[in-house]
Amino acid sequence: MMNEEFSGALKGLKVLDLTRALAGPFCTMLLADQGAEVIKVEAVGSGDGTRVMPPFRPDQQDRLPYGGYFHSVNRNKQSVAIDLKAEEGKALIRTLVQECDVLVENFRAGVMEGLGLSYESLAELNPRLVYATIRGFGDPRTGESPYCHWPAYDVIAQSMGGMMSITGPAGGEPTKVGPGVGDLIPGALAAVGVLSAVYEAQRSGRGQFVDVAMYDAILAFCERMVPQYSFEGVVPGPVGNAHGALCPFGTFPASDGYVAIACPGDNFWRLLCEEMGRPELIEDERFRRNYHRTQHQEACVALISDWTRQFTRKELASKLGGKIPFGPVQNVKDIFEDPHVAVRHLLAEVEQPGSATPVHIPDTPIKMTRTPGGVRRRAPLLGEDTDSVLRRYGLTDDQIADLRARKIVG
Repeated sequence: MMNEEFSGALKGLKVLDLTRALAGPFCTMLLADQGAEVIKVEAVGSGDGTRVMPPFRPDQQDRLPYGGYFHSVNRNKQSVAIDLKAEEGKALIRTLVQECDVLVENFRAGVMEGLGLSYESLAELNPRLVYATIRGFGDPRTGESPYCHWPAYDVIAQSMGGMMSITGPAGGEPTKVGPGVGDLIPGALAAVGVLSAVYEAQRSGRGQFVDVAMYDAILAFCERMVPQYSFEGVVPGPVGNAHGALCPFGTFPASDGYVAIACPGDNFWRLLCEEMGRPELIEDERFRRNYHRTQHQEACVALISDWTRQFTRKELASKLGGKIPFGPVQNVKDIFEDPHVAVRHLLAEVEQPGSATPVHIPDTPIKMTRTPGGVRRRAPLLGEDTDSVLRRYGLTDDQIADLRARKIVG
């Protein structure tokens, strides 16, 4: 259950979470990690569709609809199950929203309007409400895209926003980034938008509509792609693990895997050459400055690779760690064993309902000295907090029992 003694930086902020899947829940999770009270509204009976997605613990009883995917982005939240198609269910949303600071949803454009729960109607009940949306292609209120009503997932955002076009082996086919950044990036940006709007509402007394499109967010994170085309007319393609403007900057083979090395700065390049026992490369006309190295990138990478592949990742770490920008390419097993992860508290051990064995989920990477955030409660079971939340918002036990009997809440 909730740790009532926890006092994060956002304690007192009330968030009504009508999101599902990944982008929206990741946004509200970021707020919950820092102390916001997040009330997750889910459909009666089924709940968020990601509840049934793996991984599951091997001993998990009857594959309780509570997998690791859902658990990892819904910690620190409370779950209320409400039938939004029922008039009384909609009335409950209107009741809750009057006391909340923020509402976040990631339905397709027009869904909330169809339910009679548009931003405008809810803002009449609560003028201070910050209403945030995360959609594939944005909301018509901020610019009606020709794709406005297209559904979208991570891979769609990555493909249309340009990220896939510059990711993958050099000269190879476009490649999706491994994690679901098409959801995670807009989710994080939506959290920034929410906090910005809440801060402004404290001065003006008025909330506003916050809109983050998945397409827009990915484009914004594609870094140098836009200036490359705008300044030089270049349409960049996949470059593998190298960098078009920095060298050396990428991954190199070790005898037992790969390591990352980044030495575009001339001082770091000098140190690397000395460590390799190749001081003559420092003044070599092909490699003397970063500009020269980028012009002879293939030769530069080959020289370094010939040296690194003679050693294990651990041996290279002892030679290069702390001297130049360096790191071994780690898999998740390596990460669990990395002392950095332990001392920085990057993994939280939590209860896994239906299993006798606790599990780990990522903890917050945002570290604060006076109001530290973090995981304080596992993700909720479906409707686990329905009674307690509705009581806090004025309903009696008899009213709640009646709503449950008629399956308006669950």
